[in-house]
Amino acid sequence: MSNNTFGMDLGTSNIKIYNKNEDSFFIEKNMIAIENKRNLLAYGDSAFDMYEKAPANIQTSYPVCNGVIADIKNMETLVKYFVMDQSRGSIKPADFYVAVPTDVTEVEKRAFYDLVKDAGVKAKKIMVVEKAVADGLGLGIDVKNSQGVMVVNVGYATTEISILSLGGIVLSKLIKVGGFKFDEAIRNAVRHEYNLIIGEKSAEKIKISLSEIQSGENSTLVYGRDIVTGLPIEKNIPIQLVDKALEESFASIIDSVKVILERTPPELGADIYRNGIYLTGGASQVSRFASLLQKGTGLKVNHTDKPLESVAIGLSKIIKDDNYKSLAYAIEGMGGK
Repeated sequence: MSNNTFGMDLGTSNIKIYNKNEDSFFIEKNMIAIENKRNLLAYGDSAFDMYEKAPANIQTSYPVCNGVIADIKNMETLVKYFVMDQSRGSIKPADFYVAVPTDVTEVEKRAFYDLVKDAGVKAKKIMVVEKAVADGLGLGIDVKNSQGVMVVNVGYATTEISILSLGGIVLSKLIKVGGFKFDEAIRNAVRHEYNLIIGEKSAEKIKISLSEIQSGENSTLVYGRDIVTGLPIEKNIPIQLVDKALEESFASIIDSVKVILERTPPELGADIYRNGIYLTGGASQVSRFASLLQKGTGLKVNHTDKPLESVAIGLSKIIKDDNYKSLAYAIEGMGGK
């Protein structure tokens, strides 16, 4: 295989790329900033810095929505520029391994292939890998030989719940609940309780800070706009309010996990009972979620140190290890062996 090979996990909020040439991982915000509807102003983290702060003539947006590509043109631009950055400004012919969600249509899966083919990145070969399979590998599971593995990936816009066995996916469900819904719930609670409007970034900071707040502390400081006066103010928000705001979103994920468990063949169910649930994804680290998942299902919950990168780590193993090559495939008329 060509040394010039990339593994790509195109999430709604973040793009994760594995570069075989340098054996390195790259993570940036999957966001683009367009000026006057046609000029590329910024992309990645620098575009995210402008988010919620830009004037009307600058549009910042996520080209991926709910795990599928919503804006193909802007996503092609992002892929091209990110690959160019990884190739030090000079794009060379390369092989691409792209992670795709399982519970989406064939048309939506094919869009990931078309994206790489048309992005101007000189793709020689494009292979597709089911996201849950890459996740399992990235979490250190030997997915080709393991039976009855449950992976729950809580992303920004979606949560993917999958049962893996012997290198394949037995069941998979994609639900539209993730980090964005968590942020939205926090914003709504703060607005309702304190007449305070806060931005998405502020809500995200509150969500992240939950896991960092020391025991004994019972509030977190936020900045926003007072609905009554229209003036900017700061406010201490009780942790209890935030925890309560997140309950509904947590419950809907846990209920979906239970539905999948109920549909799992008994023999695989026994394996899952022994192995527990593997929890990953950028939004999976939110305070108390893992313990509530454990309590709600009665199963042990396995964590990872790198929840954001688990899919990209799995792709890197498929790229580097011939034993796992068969986990990648070409949809008819796509890629090549």
